[in-house]
Amino acid sequence: MSRESLLKEKKSAQPAESPRKNAMIVGIGELLWDVYPDGRKVAGGAPFNFAFHCHQLGHPAAIVSRVGDDDLGRELRDEVRRLGLSDEWIQTDRVHPTGTVKVTLDANKVPSYEICENVAWDYIEWNEELWRLTDICRAVCHGTLAQRGPVSLGTIDQFVSMSGGLIVCDLNLRHHYFDKELVRWSMGPSDWVKLNDSELAILAQLNAVPVDEIEQTVRRLCRPNQTMVVTRGGDGCVILIGDESFSEPAVPSRVVDTVGAGDAFTAAMVCLHLEGRSLQDCARFANHYAARVCEHQGATPKIDRAEVERAAFGPS
Repeated sequence: MSRESLLKEKKSAQPAESPRKNAMIVGIGELLWDVYPDGRKVAGGAPFNFAFHCHQLGHPAAIVSRVGDDDLGRELRDEVRRLGLSDEWIQTDRVHPTGTVKVTLDANKVPSYEICENVAWDYIEWNEELWRLTDICRAVCHGTLAQRGPVSLGTIDQFVSMSGGLIVCDLNLRHHYFDKELVRWSMGPSDWVKLNDSELAILAQLNAVPVDEIEQTVRRLCRPNQTMVVTRGGDGCVILIGDESFSEPAVPSRVVDTVGAGDAFTAAMVCLHLEGRSLQDCARFANHYAARVCEHQGATPKIDRAEVERAAFGPS
């Protein structure tokens, strides 16, 4: 089914219009358990990690996803609430199980993932509750992984299309769960696109664009005035918008686990942007915040915002 057909079908079911309030930051997509080799499991999924860190940074945030009607799903709801977020927009699937991902860390603490298929978050449904959430959405972050199946793809596209706030695409390219068309679809309506340098190389290959100097490569792939954020691990990050660009150096970190660091970075960028800070300030703070997240196990550690601000900007 085409994008236009999906939109026509979804919009035909929407309720009457209500006033926009602009109050909530939303992560929409996968919610799952990250399962480590020692058997430990941690609530995860890029949109959930993003929403958690927005909440931790002091902004009302919501996770939109779907879990199974099983023990793992009930435990995941409990964990979401324990971490301070509402499970109001987490749907229950009576057929498909709660999603899990097997996480393996290499010698540099960089994760690889074995992602289970045909799970609850592949079937996020459009409903009136999500329509109403678009009406209070200040920013929304989405990625490609949760769009691997047509049901969630249609719902995410509908949500993004109806949201009036900042639209952020964190590409999150995983395994074979993307193609050129899905990437184009995801990037197209987005105000910001965030990716890492490995994903930039994949994107260039998909589009038959030569990989040379980062700025030139990015500008061949983005539309005019779209903000592109490229994270580069130990080389910091590069931000490009229109003809302008700048970089921010990496921040030293005693790395324990890099799972979720990119999601924390995105959340920090978005939160400071919504507070009216410059993009350079946003990037500097986000580098510091993500570095602190890397010093803990799991993607959702408790981080003191005031401490990060002092490190990034000096005493107030």
